[in-house]
Amino acid sequence: MNIMDFNVKKFAADAGTFLSRAVQFTEEKLGQAEKTELDAHLENLLSKAECTKLWTEKIMKQTEVLLQPNPNARIEEFVYEKLDRKAPSRMNNPELLGQYMIDAGNEFGPGTAYGNALIKCGETQKRIGTADRELIQTSAINFLTPLRNFIEGDYKTITKERKLLQNKRLDLDAAKTRLKKAKVAEARAAQLNTSQPEENNIMVNVSYMLNLLHVKWLKIWAEEVTKSEQEVRITQSEFDRQAEITRLLLEGISSTHAHHLRCLNDFVEAQMTYYAQCYQYMLDLQKQLGSFPSTFLSNNNQSSLTPAPSVSASSVLASASASLPSVSNSVNTSGFSELKASSGSRKARVLYDYDAANSSELSLLADEVITVYSVPGMDSDWLMGERGNQKGKVPITYLELLN
Repeated sequence: MNIMDFNVKKFAADAGTFLSRAVQFTEEKLGQAEKTELDAHLENLLSKAECTKLWTEKIMKQTEVLLQPNPNARIEEFVYEKLDRKAPSRMNNPELLGQYMIDAGNEFGPGTAYGNALIKCGETQKRIGTADRELIQTSAINFLTPLRNFIEGDYKTITKERKLLQNKRLDLDAAKTRLKKAKVAEARAAQLNTSQPEENNIMVNVSYMLNLLHVKWLKIWAEEVTKSEQEVRITQSEFDRQAEITRLLLEGISSTHAHHLRCLNDFVEAQMTYYAQCYQYMLDLQKQLGSFPSTFLSNNNQSSLTPAPSVSASSVLASASASLPSVSNSVNTSGFSELKASSGSRKARVLYDYDAANSSELSLLADEVITVYSVPGMDSDWLMGERGNQKGKVPITYLELLN
């Protein structure tokens, strides 16, 4: 029974405090009550903390988007994280593209130029995918986690203490308001107590009796002065103590900035490592693909789809010739020069697949043997090729003359 009485009294006290704070807050908003302002230093610290929280959230969310562009994947990772479970491992975009390229290259044939190039590109894409995973993991540990710890830990504590400070301020201002009213009542009581009726009139006596009742009521307020002054002292002490606690927490924001700066350096270093790896992988891939003619790497059907800049066949083939081994170039050049000087024909083996750009050219398949000969007035980088009933121009850089 005593416990129930205690709980009821505590509930009534809490309800009274809440009502007092609500009244004070409302009167402040209506301009009917004075408000204790925080000192400028504390206000600046509160503004700095709010600004830090706002931009930390934005940076954290956008970093997550950068590392994982797929919103569905981000939601899935968030759910698994809240459930304290590990998300299932899946291929990322570079790894998936790499696997498709490797499968396509094996389907077309690793011995063909296109198939071999696809396999090499696919392997490089898978390496990039692995580097991407390492970037995400490193960034999550060294950058995102500290930012999230600040939002979900330190700033929540600051918010809690800031709310307590607001409540202590409302209690202090409410106590000051009660003290002010008590002093006004005490002054009015002193004035009424000194006024005596001068005439022995019934109405005057009734008025005097009413004044006495009014005085008694006002004296109740007057008796509250001492109590209110004590309450102001207590609430002022509690407010000052809470303001100091909040100030100490807010001054820790500078340490938070220093910590986040170190985390930012780690994030930049992780990105630098990632992009350096990607650059090296692509550089190695470019060297591997350098053995293929440049015309193979271009879209031969581009002219039929979109307007393209005018490029002479000789300049294209010259660049293609530059990518072939120098020994092969010297041997082929002498043989083709002899063929062009004569009016005969020779057998030639095709080195790479070639797709005809138009009807005047002949498409080629790697390792097939065709007949080639020169036609007067033809560009020096081209020959006429025959395969059965098919005939058309072929680039000499794709051919190896047979004895």
